Amino acid sequence: MSRLLSLLLVFGLVLPVFADEVSGDGDQDDQADSRTTQVEPDSGSDETPAEEDHGSVWSQLGFATLAIFLVLLNGFFVAAEFALVKVRASQIEELARQNRPFSRTALWLSERMEDTLAACQLGITMASLALGYVGEPAFHHLLEPVLSPIISNETAMHIISFGFAFTFITALHLIIGEQAPKIYAIRRPEQMVLWCAIPMKFFFVISYPLLVALNWSTEIILKWMGVDSAGHDTPHTEEEIRALLREARVHGDVTQNEQRLIDAVFEFDDMLCRRVMVPRGDVEFLTTDQTLEQCVGQASQSRHTRFPLCNGSLDDVIGVVHIKDLVGLSDPETFDLTKLAREPQSVPENMPISRLLRFFQRIRQHMVFVADEYGNTIGIVTLENVLEQIVGAVQDEFDLETPDIVPDGPGQFMVRGSTPIDVVEKILNLYRGSDEVDTFSGLLMARHGEVLEVGDRIDLGGAVAEVVEVKGTRAEKVRVTLDNSPATEIPQINDTPDEGASDDH
Repeated sequence: MSRLLSLLLVFGLVLPVFADEVSGDGDQDDQADSRTTQVEPDSGSDETPAEEDHGSVWSQLGFATLAIFLVLLNGFFVAAEFALVKVRASQIEELARQNRPFSRTALWLSERMEDTLAACQLGITMASLALGYVGEPAFHHLLEPVLSPIISNETAMHIISFGFAFTFITALHLIIGEQAPKIYAIRRPEQMVLWCAIPMKFFFVISYPLLVALNWSTEIILKWMGVDSAGHDTPHTEEEIRALLREARVHGDVTQNEQRLIDAVFEFDDMLCRRVMVPRGDVEFLTTDQTLEQCVGQASQSRHTRFPLCNGSLDDVIGVVHIKDLVGLSDPETFDLTKLAREPQSVPENMPISRLLRFFQRIRQHMVFVADEYGNTIGIVTLENVLEQIVGAVQDEFDLETPDIVPDGPGQFMVRGSTPIDVVEKILNLYRGSDEVDTFSGLLMARHGEVLEVGDRIDLGGAVAEVVEVKGTRAEKVRVTLDNSPATEIPQINDTPDEGASDDH
């Protein structure tokens, strides 16, 4: 907008000159007489024509110097504006805590962001208008003596000199007065805001009455347009932070592991217990009628450290037994699992795992039972299941887990039915639609509409799933064939938490 105003002002100054030349009657003798009359010195003046020309040259050089100063002044205000918009208040506060030079003044300006930006705009507009007034005429008159020996026609010389002067002052304004300071301020906002702090505060103070009027007028227009005149320093949303992280990783400021860890923290609070639990069908438990030898044998075979103690099934849970409770016991006559069991703790299936983590810290146990809305136990969750949502799968020397998704030929992948549907969507680019399911097996059952059997083929829109292995009513292994997709290497699937296994269980 400021450049447009400058151009309009320049044309307003130049077009009358063209009009005066074109409106002449074309008589060369009259023009010669007119020029002769203009050259004749005033009988009452002591200055010679040479002295007048010498003074005119110095005058135009002064205007040219003023024009360059206005270009630099415009660049200063542009740099100050972009630096203030780019830098965040927290960054300036940190500079102030470090006692950096001019940081207190920069903080003072950032606390008055609306008025400060208005001052920048006022400075840019004033500098641009002044540049349009003095810049082109100054360079235009400086070029005329250079072009007059080459071009005899005065009108043509005036047009050419105007074109050169206009192009030069426009390029100077764009490069030095706009682009260079803007890009520098965007790339080094903290440094630029410190440099501009003192001059900007001085200009802010002397122009404050005008700024109040300008801001008041702006607020009225914004309210009329239905726009809230809120501050510029608005907090970043979660998606904006993730986008910043991706950009930082591309530039090497953040590693891929750091980005993945922070992304997992964002997803952590949105995850529910039922999405990370060990399903009821996969839970291994001890019963009250088992002997010490049987308990030790089951623990040795399963390699788990904690077991639910049940009276026949998970519908009647008595407590939780730790493998350490069995160490040192040798008398089968006095062996009683109910005396070793700790009181069971239950949580609802829709509890966020962020709250579950705090619950674990409070009860000082690492296993809880997940109950549905009817009070039935539908699975268990361990502390390891929760932490793996942040740091990824944690396996020890006893874990024999396999990846959830592995390549199985060109365009084919073998997928475990218990794989979270979010993982399948992310890795295989499949869309679940509106199906409210948690696992890949659940999605297949929802699409198929019947209990799954070996050999069933389900169209997923972009892929075909074939049930390879079934455990009960759940698909255990599924072969997925992608449509028109070459074989690709699966990312680090081990970073994906495995809800179906845990060292604690």
